[in-house]
Amino acid sequence: MTIYDVAAAAGVSPSTVSRAFSRPGRVSARTAAHIHEVAAELGYRAPQTAKAEASHHSKMLGISATDITNPFFFGIIRGAEHVAVAEDFSIMLADSQENDELERRLFDRTMPLVDGMIVATSRLPDSVLRSAAKRAPVVSLNRLVPGLPCVITDNARGMRRALEHLAELGHRRVAYVSGPTTSWADGARQRAFREGCYELDLVEHRVGPTAPTVRGGMSIFPQIREQRVTAVIGFNDIVAVGIMRAAKAAGLHVPGELSVVGIDNVFVSDLVSPGLTTIASPLTLLGERAARTVIALVNGREPETTADHPSVLPMRLIVRESTGPAVRR
Repeated sequence: MTIYDVAAAAGVSPSTVSRAFSRPGRVSARTAAHIHEVAAELGYRAPQTAKAEASHHSKMLGISATDITNPFFFGIIRGAEHVAVAEDFSIMLADSQENDELERRLFDRTMPLVDGMIVATSRLPDSVLRSAAKRAPVVSLNRLVPGLPCVITDNARGMRRALEHLAELGHRRVAYVSGPTTSWADGARQRAFREGCYELDLVEHRVGPTAPTVRGGMSIFPQIREQRVTAVIGFNDIVAVGIMRAAKAAGLHVPGELSVVGIDNVFVSDLVSPGLTTIASPLTLLGERAARTVIALVNGREPETTADHPSVLPMRLIVRESTGPAVRR
């Protein structure tokens, strides 16, 4: 018998059950009474290793990022910080540098110091994240983790808009450059790309994986050329910028000979030349929604975003100069 069984029977999240037993005062009296009643009926007994310092509040929230140099995180951190400051919380940032083992160590060290954690684009197994949520509230951002509150973007709709845009420009052979193999977002984007190409009668090509960096985009460019595509969608904006840089070095004109689309709409997408067409993510809103969710859990309130009802935020296509009519070969 686990807290997940109690949560399912009580109709609440596992983190709420955990707090009801290990952190008195962080769950409303009515909810706590209901959980204890259900647990008693099921024969569940809470572990005796609950925190002695359960009543202590650090007023600190953790944010775990896979690469702080990636502009994707800038808006997320700022959005979370706005909410945290308004609620009298501070932010502690952990940067795992796209290293799974480092992420695990940082996660273990940070959890005892914070009231709750926002895990952004984590590469850790689902089981590790669910286990951490037994110690303190955990919200998963940009990744769907069963059993945890999650804030994600509508990758399917965003990818569909990009493919429709390319189809309208006459493109028929299109490639998607995949990112890290452990990225949940990459898997969601690959599925959306495959389905969109099928529905729009486009010839799909997938290349990669590659690192989610400018260098990663540059290194994958020879594989893109081998596919003889007229348009390519990168895992993120930074990869797309790397593709454009490699194309220029190879004497290939963007968008005259190759249209390029990024994902996320980080600030560099409007600074490069040509300006990058991109599937925009509401980065600041992602951070705000995640912070509101974790603070609600810390304070024993039931948030809008729950394990059963993840927040799915819309994406939109921003058309700039990196896409144009397909070249006839």
